[in-house]
Amino acid sequence: MSGNGKSTVPSTEEVRIGVFVCHCGSNIAGYLDCEALTAFAATLPGVVYAKNNLYTCSDSGIAEIQRAIREQGLTRVVVASCSPRTHMPLFKSSCAEAGLNQYLFEMANIRDQCSWVHMQEREDATAKARDLIRMAVAKAAFLEPQEDIESSLVRKALVIGGGIAGLSAAQALADMKMEVLLAEKESALGGLLNRINRLAPSGESASELIGTLIADVTSKPNVKVHLESELVGLGGVIGNYEITLRNRKGKEISDTVGCVVVATGAEPFKPKGMFGYNGKNVITQIELEERLRDGKFKADRVVMIQCVGARCDERKYCSRVCCLTAVKNSLYIKDLNPDAHVHILYRDIQMYGTENERMLWESRGRGVRYDVYDVDRPPVVKKDGVVEFYQPLTGLTEELPYDLVVLSTPLVGREENSALAQLMRIPMDQNGFMLEAHAKLRPLDFATDGLFLAGTARYPATVTEAQAQGLGSASRAGTVLFKDKLVTSALVSYVTDRCDGCALCVDLCPYLALKIEEVEEEGRKRKRIKTDNILCKGCGVCAATCPKGGILVHGFTLQQLKAQVDAALASVRAEI
Repeated sequence: MSGNGKSTVPSTEEVRIGVFVCHCGSNIAGYLDCEALTAFAATLPGVVYAKNNLYTCSDSGIAEIQRAIREQGLTRVVVASCSPRTHMPLFKSSCAEAGLNQYLFEMANIRDQCSWVHMQEREDATAKARDLIRMAVAKAAFLEPQEDIESSLVRKALVIGGGIAGLSAAQALADMKMEVLLAEKESALGGLLNRINRLAPSGESASELIGTLIADVTSKPNVKVHLESELVGLGGVIGNYEITLRNRKGKEISDTVGCVVVATGAEPFKPKGMFGYNGKNVITQIELEERLRDGKFKADRVVMIQCVGARCDERKYCSRVCCLTAVKNSLYIKDLNPDAHVHILYRDIQMYGTENERMLWESRGRGVRYDVYDVDRPPVVKKDGVVEFYQPLTGLTEELPYDLVVLSTPLVGREENSALAQLMRIPMDQNGFMLEAHAKLRPLDFATDGLFLAGTARYPATVTEAQAQGLGSASRAGTVLFKDKLVTSALVSYVTDRCDGCALCVDLCPYLALKIEEVEEEGRKRKRIKTDNILCKGCGVCAATCPKGGILVHGFTLQQLKAQVDAALASVRAEI
C-alpha cells in the first residue's frame, strides 16, 4: 500500500486463491458440512482451487498446500480450520517453503469460532462458516507481500533474584556459554532456602543444595554477581535491553542485555495479631525451620494450624506448599523425638504428588494427629498453654495442650515487586504475583518479548518446581540468545502521509512503540509519528484511534478490512 493509503495489489483477475477446508477429524466435520463448504469456496471470486482435508496440518495436508501452490500457480492461500494462534505459523512457513510469500496467507477459524460453539446447530453453523470463509477470501485478495523485520542482539542475560529459581536460570545460561548478570537485592545469594532446614520429600539439607548451587554459579567466569543491587532502569527492546543496576551505596552500573529473567521470589506472610503470634511460643513454619536448622528446637507438644492468613478475604488463594511444609516438619520433629505429640489442625490437606502423599500417610503412621477445624469457628490459642478448637465432625469443643504453636502461613508477593513491575511494564495479579503471558501456551514468558519469569514471583511453588522453572526460563531465553539475529513479524503499524503529528495514538499505544519526531518537508519542519518496528505488536489500537488514516497496520489495512466487512454483509444483502 502506498503512503496515501491506496491499494497497490494486483487486480482480481491476477489473484489466484487456493482454499483448503479442514475436517479436523470430527472437531469440524462432525458439526459442519465440509464438502458443501469446499464447493462454496470454489465459487468465490479469485478462487481457482478448493480442497478439503481430514487434517490440513498433517504432513499430507501440508504437502497438498505446497503442491497446489506450485502446480496451480496460487498467489494466495486460505486455510479454513482451527485457531490461528496455534497453527498459523506452521501454515505460513509451509507456504514460504513452496515459494509463496508467507504474508499472502490468510486463515478462517471455523473450529473455535464456529463448530465448537454451535455444535447443536449444524445448518446455521455451516452458514456461519461460509461467511467466515467468504471474509477470509475477500481479505486475501488484497494481501500484500511483506518482509520480516530483522534486528541485532546482545548475547547476554540479566537474572533478577538469587534464589533457587534465579540461580538455576543463571547456571543454565552460563552453561550455554552466555554472559550472565545476576542481581540480588540481599547481601547473600540463596533466597528463602537460606532459612529452610530440609527439603521434602527427599529430606536433603537445604543449605547443602543451595550451597553447592551458589558455589557452581559464582565460580563461572561468565557470571557476574551484583549483591545488594536492584534494577532501577530498563529501556530498549528484545535483544537490546538497556539496563541500570544500583547498589545500596548508590553506585550504578549500566549494560546492555538480550533478555531478562525475573526470579525475585516471594516471602512468608507474617501473621501479626493472629492466633496469638509472638515469635516465641507461637511462631510460623519458616521460624520453625530456622530453629530445626540451628538445633534450637525444644518442644514436646506441638500444635500446627494451617491456612493462617490464606484462603480468606484478604488472600483468597491456596499457597500450595504450606501443607507439605507442615507434614515435613512434623516428621522431622518425630525423628528428633519419637515421643513428641504433634497435632495438625487443617481445613483441607494439599499434598499433590504420590511421594508427598506417602509422606502424609507415613506421618499418620508415626502418630501425628490430624483434625479438621471449622473456618467459621477457628482455633483459639490461649495463653495458658492450650489450643481450643471446635471439631465439626463430632460437634464437640476440644482442648490441646501445647509447648509450641506453629502457624502455617502463605507465601505472598514481595512489596518491591510492584515497583519492578511498573518499571518493566509487566502485569501483576490481585495477590501481588507477576502474570505470565499465558498459563498454558507461554507459562514462563511475559507478554513483552525477551522478558521471562520463574519461581515464586509467579506463584507459590516447591523448591523442585522453582528450580524447574528457572531452567525453563533459561531455555526460553536461549531460544532468543542463540540466534544470529532477531526476526519479527512484518505485521506492524506504519505511518502514512496523512499523519499530522497530533500524537493521539502515542498516548494510547500499550507497547510504547510510537514516538513523535520532527521532519522537514518542502522546506518547512513539521511533527509526525514514527513506529518502533521491534516494540510494535500490530495490535491496531493506533489505527483504530486515528481519524485521518495517518497510521495503519500491515496486513490489516482499511481496504482489507473493508473487503471483509463487505463479504460479511453479502449474505444479508442477498436476503434483502
